[in-house]
Amino acid sequence: MDNKFALTTRLYTSIQPLLALSDHKRPLGFLIVSALSVGLPALIGAWLGDIQTAMLGCLGGLSILYMRQTHIPRRMMTLATCAFGFSLSFALGVVTNFDPLFSAATLTLNVFMVTVICRFYSVPPPGTLFFIVVACLARTLPFDLSLAAERTGILMFGAMGGCCLALLYSVYQVYISKTFVDRPTEEIDHNIIVISIESVVISLFVGGGYVLALLLQLDNPYWVPISTIAIMQGATFRAIWHRNVHRIIGTTIGMGIAWVIFSFAPGPWETAFLILGLSFIIELLITRNYGLAVMFITPLTVIFTDTNIPTGETDQLILSRLFDIILGSVIGYIGGWAIHHAKFKQAIEAYLAARSNR
Repeated sequence: MDNKFALTTRLYTSIQPLLALSDHKRPLGFLIVSALSVGLPALIGAWLGDIQTAMLGCLGGLSILYMRQTHIPRRMMTLATCAFGFSLSFALGVVTNFDPLFSAATLTLNVFMVTVICRFYSVPPPGTLFFIVVACLARTLPFDLSLAAERTGILMFGAMGGCCLALLYSVYQVYISKTFVDRPTEEIDHNIIVISIESVVISLFVGGGYVLALLLQLDNPYWVPISTIAIMQGATFRAIWHRNVHRIIGTTIGMGIAWVIFSFAPGPWETAFLILGLSFIIELLITRNYGLAVMFITPLTVIFTDTNIPTGETDQLILSRLFDIILGSVIGYIGGWAIHHAKFKQAIEAYLAARSNR
């Protein structure tokens, strides 16, 4: 009896953090502005009759999620830098997807550079995630070099719209509502050697996951690297395990939501308002429970990339995407185990000690 009770207690102790809601809440104003940043390009696209192209602007609008509670000049400089990073990651994907293996190689390089920069400057969540999301989704577009500049420009316009909304919100927050609280920015991590080694491992797992998806001839292999980087962002191995469970369970439920959405065959305006609503819900939940947020991140990502699928193919789409995400989550879990394994850390420490003794 005591053994059963101990086992039940241990099981509850392991599961409880997965179900807990964090007390960290984002201001309502930021939730509205972030949803508008992502959703407005879709509304404009529905109005102009080309919502598929407008999705690129929605991707650019995701850059607003990197706004920090600092003074206005610093937060706008951060957003402008992130917008540039989004554009560069997207452009690299658009111009190199003529060959799958070359595209995988440039994605690996992109992941390495983004991870080094984000870790060096201790960029808090979402960290590297949306830079990689943008880079991966760029590789879903048919290769056409003549459209590369136009597509990148649309994404940049979306990012600029996000910057304008962030500026308006910042002015309101600082001078009108006076709810601004200056929070110090994260310290720079100067241990560039450790950062570089970990970034190499992360980029190899993300790029390797993309290559594996290509070898398996998955329909849209971008889901695998996105899921891999989402899992590997955990600061500890326990955090990675939690993210893995959240990702798989949340994705399964999220795919059910996506199936319901596509079953109704939404038109352009319905799709635009769905993007707006899902973006608001995601930002409402992401700081409270990652698993709950993933339930709505999944259908939003499906909408971004699979809006034009025929209604009869919905079941096949959902099943294939679910497999892709589970595969990427498993790869991310293995990669997280490798980074946080004691022998890996010991090897890095030994390498640093050998360098310091020279």
